[in-house]
Amino acid sequence: MPAVLLCLHGWGGSKESFTELRAALEGEDMTILTPDMPGFGAEPEPERPWSVDDYADWVEQWLSKQLTTYHLPLTTFQLLGHSHGGRIAIKLAARSSASTSHLRIEHLYLCAAAGIRRKSFKRSIGALFASIGRVIFSLPVLKSLKAPARTLLYKLLREHDYERASPVMRATFAKVTEEDLTPLLSSIHIPTDIFWGEEDTMTPLKDGMLMHERITGSVLHTFTGTRHRVHRDRAMEIASIIRSNL
Repeated sequence: MPAVLLCLHGWGGSKESFTELRAALEGEDMTILTPDMPGFGAEPEPERPWSVDDYADWVEQWLSKQLTTYHLPLTTFQLLGHSHGGRIAIKLAARSSASTSHLRIEHLYLCAAAGIRRKSFKRSIGALFASIGRVIFSLPVLKSLKAPARTLLYKLLREHDYERASPVMRATFAKVTEEDLTPLLSSIHIPTDIFWGEEDTMTPLKDGMLMHERITGSVLHTFTGTRHRVHRDRAMEIASIIRSNL
């Protein structure tokens, strides 16, 4: 029976995010599943703001449907998540380890995974300006400037994911980034490989080091000259590790 690898893309990504990894794994006896998640690619937005658990629920349901459609007699599968997809993968791995899901993960791959919430100067300044802005732009004469001012603030803070999103996805972005998944890491008892670019400024290397420290038996692979696109820029190296685990 061929192995099944489920790949979850990051915020603003799509199934096309794994083009390089698919090419690197070409010829392997493996079924690679790469869904567009709600709000991205060809998949419609959710009707309300979603949490990490909502995304994890959707992935479980989507995978169950795929197994039925393609007649895959699956008992276990391998899971890879990049950035926001890594955040969802952590949630799913914790469920699998606790046997609260009917799906079983046999190997976990985290690529520059999100999920560690840290206080930062940028976040603090943003919260301060947002608070001041709510007061200032509540004045009738300035109400029309509220939306342009908010857009400018997020541009200055380089929160482009938030800036470009629809209202529902903005609320979703706020909701998923609010949750700190650090407490779940020590509950994961699945073989885990962690891949990180040493020059990643979106999810810093210290997050990968913390995940490695908290997930028992995990292996951390770091790459010089690599930023947040580790799943694309280091697809050959990641594929080599995946291949060794088949």
